[in-house]
Amino acid sequence: MAAGSVEISPRELHRAKDVGTLLPAGSCVYIPSLPGLPLARTLEAIAAIRDAGLDPVPHVSARRILNRDEFRTFLRRASSEYGVHRVLLLGGDEPRPKGPFVDSLQILEEGLLADCGVREIGVAGYPEGHPRISLNALEKALARKLELAAAQSIGVYVLTQFSFAPARVVDYCATLARLWPSLPVYVGIAGPADPAALLRYAQRCGVSASLRALRSLGSGIAKLVTNTDPRDQLVALARYTRNREPSNVVGVHLYSFGGAVRTAAWMSDHL
Repeated sequence: MAAGSVEISPRELHRAKDVGTLLPAGSCVYIPSLPGLPLARTLEAIAAIRDAGLDPVPHVSARRILNRDEFRTFLRRASSEYGVHRVLLLGGDEPRPKGPFVDSLQILEEGLLADCGVREIGVAGYPEGHPRISLNALEKALARKLELAAAQSIGVYVLTQFSFAPARVVDYCATLARLWPSLPVYVGIAGPADPAALLRYAQRCGVSASLRALRSLGSGIAKLVTNTDPRDQLVALARYTRNREPSNVVGVHLYSFGGAVRTAAWMSDHL
């Protein structure tokens, strides 16, 4: 948890200072990429998070980038004016690219990140698999990203999608440790949220096994509050890291589902 991070939506910018008072100085705070959100708005979010004494980490969703030059300018300003040195590099959920980039690999291949001051990237990990991409394709893409990043002196870590099945998360981390022993992993955990929000985000993110578990609760969905206590995920991870030396898990990331202050307060209480 000491190496943990949270996220804050650009829609919650007015709460950035509240989050800053709850977390250790310099904690990483991720800024999700929202459909139709201008890069200028993301830059405002970066500025607010930095002003709150935190380390902003913007999501870069390749398929949502409208213009190559505008994107380059955004990266350079984020780096030079607000000290952004790390991004979470994603393909994006758009069915078709909205601009010049088909996927995140293309951004790496063009060297845009390194040229604009980015020195570390997070890439997505899927403990329950991806709803549209095969496991073999995911592993090949990760291998290629690691190759490209190494050639550009960019560090890489994996940040996983959240899951309500701790055993799947542990198995996934163990698989990564076997394939890429030196690849750091930050495990995504669903922060404290109401059952309806958890169900909505699980549907949106394609968390298949977890979604089946949620649906199986039926009218007893209120039980979800206790069944998905983030502490359960932490205990499973702690056992995994204790029994595996050295461990590839270096921290956790709490998904806030629009409740950044509540999530930061939960993290603060446990720290």
